[in-house]
Amino acid sequence: MKTNKFREMTTEELNTQERELKTELFNLRFQLATGQLANPQRVKECKKDIARVKTLIRERELKAVSK
Repeated sequence: MKTNKFREMTTEELNTQERELKTELFNLRFQLATGQLANPQRVKECKKDIARVKTLIRERELKAVSK
């Protein structure tokens, strides 16, 4: 998912999205270990999406503190 779409979300939605992505990553890793994963590239994409979400959450925290 693109960063612009994440920026449109509220902080609560971002936290929910982060939990969903972590669950998806867990499932992808499980599939990878059992040899059932169809698209191994999805693991990398999921990790990057988690990083994007965490970065946006942190940016918002810093803005709130600086105000």
